[in-house]
Amino acid sequence: MQSHKLIVYNNNKAPQIGVVGASHCSKDTAQIAQAVGYEIAGRGGVLICGGEGGVMRAAAMGAKKAGGLTIGILPGNHFSDANRYIDVCIVTDLGHARNALVVHSSQVIIALNGSYGTLSEIALALRLSKPVIGLNSWDIDPKIITAKTPQDAVNKAYQLISQLE
Repeated sequence: MQSHKLIVYNNNKAPQIGVVGASHCSKDTAQIAQAVGYEIAGRGGVLICGGEGGVMRAAAMGAKKAGGLTIGILPGNHFSDANRYIDVCIVTDLGHARNALVVHSSQVIIALNGSYGTLSEIALALRLSKPVIGLNSWDIDPKIITAKTPQDAVNKAYQLISQLE
């Protein structure tokens, strides 16, 4: 496994990009999430997610394949709840309220499919004026930036982060 250096921006920190989506997903969605994670890490970003299965696991797997750093913000109180691709476990024992920590810890959110938990993360990000990029996800607000491919989503995320500085 090749390790990539973290890209440091003006604020001396690597970009932190949240990936949100269902804890159970189809094979197709998992492949898309894995590609998103790979692209994030391959460009030096840190992947933030909920740390469990489905989209979160697939995105973290992709990031690890690219040699990246993954952070899982877990809803429960056990480190063992994290999928095996998570480097840093943040154990919250907050249940769904941990979604707020995922959003607050991310500069940009990339949303893939998902159900109400994903919707809550999208809504909170929009409420906090954080950019949301939707990839086959909820289309509930014109502020959600639509992406067609994993590469397109990550390109847009990095463009937005560079504008935030």
